[in-house]
Amino acid sequence: MSVVPKFKLNNGLEIPAIGLGTWQSKPDEVINAVEHALKHGYRHIDCAWGYGNEKEVGEGIRRSGVPRSEIFITSKLWSTWHHDVEGALDQSLSSLGVDYLDLYLVHWPIHLNPKGNHPMFPTNPDGTRDILHDWPISKTWEQMEAILAKGKVKSIGVSNFSEKTLEQLLPTAKVKPAVDQIELHLYNPQHELVKYLKAKGIVVEAYSPFGSAGSPLLQDEVATQIAQQHSLNTSDVLIGYLLARDIVVLPKSATPARISANLEGGLAALKALTKEDIEKLDKAAEGKQKRFIMPPWGINLGFENWPGQTPLRPTI
Repeated sequence: MSVVPKFKLNNGLEIPAIGLGTWQSKPDEVINAVEHALKHGYRHIDCAWGYGNEKEVGEGIRRSGVPRSEIFITSKLWSTWHHDVEGALDQSLSSLGVDYLDLYLVHWPIHLNPKGNHPMFPTNPDGTRDILHDWPISKTWEQMEAILAKGKVKSIGVSNFSEKTLEQLLPTAKVKPAVDQIELHLYNPQHELVKYLKAKGIVVEAYSPFGSAGSPLLQDEVATQIAQQHSLNTSDVLIGYLLARDIVVLPKSATPARISANLEGGLAALKALTKEDIEKLDKAAEGKQKRFIMPPWGINLGFENWPGQTPLRPTI
């Protein structure tokens, strides 16, 4: 069983460099996925209230037999709960069956109307998202700092925050975010944002490392060629490339064999990739940069390549 490297957060704690993503995992599948992952070397599970499967994730954790103290568990504050961070956190803690989280993230820098016409995706009469535009992110962050002070979470951070939205938060923050979890992969490397985050001492986490549903990046010619040169799978290279950039990677799968392969293969690629390989992969997005996760918020969040693309499907 391979030992997963860890990255140090700005509060002195450590986060395992590879975690199991649970977005879009069906409740009945995610129990087995989490149990298998923990029994086969994973020590980092990435969850969210908005995924609708935290109760089952908790069951998988219990069935694994791995002590809670050995597992790094992340959850996220959904956008209709920015007014009541602790209330949302308590729901996740209850569903997961734990009394603290290792990391709690603001899922999106957007406060959706908590009194709207839907508990997750409230809309206006014209069909646009019902967003409270006058809600400053600082009010959310103050509550995040409060749950940290209470000891209910060990670290706090953000998700889907660009430099633009972080600059709205950082000037008044008493506690700097430990992490920013973003869509980051071969075709959306976000080099400038990664450079900015590292300069601020904020660890970068990458979700959808294979390009989300259907894993389209597995067909990339550059990554595939490099994989063949090292007798690796393309998926290994996609994970190893991000690890080589000191980025936490969150591959998602509900298939036991794939879950194990993502861990072992990613670590093998990290050892095998050369400086020249990394330079080639850094340039793979040129002329074809693409995002796959684009909820129809109707506002510009300040990300590279966000405007002008049609969402592939409803996402969170």
